[in-house]
Amino acid sequence: MKANIHPEYHKSTVICTSCGNEFETGSTKDEIRVDTCSNCHPFYTGRQRFAAAAGRIEKFQQKYGIEREEEQE
Repeated sequence: MKANIHPEYHKSTVICTSCGNEFETGSTKDEIRVDTCSNCHPFYTGRQRFAAAAGRIEKFQQKYGIEREEEQE
């Protein structure tokens, strides 16, 4: 590594603006603010809704007369 060209690396605090969760990580910044973290993101919390997407897919398939693979067998 070349000397005197790399930024200072230290512990920084990550703060979620949605839920207020805080945790430490390593970064070149002192503080990092994020909109969504693993504590409040629907994918990680299990509160993600797949039913709405399934309804849209079925509506699309009915509109264009597409049969599902399960129904074709």
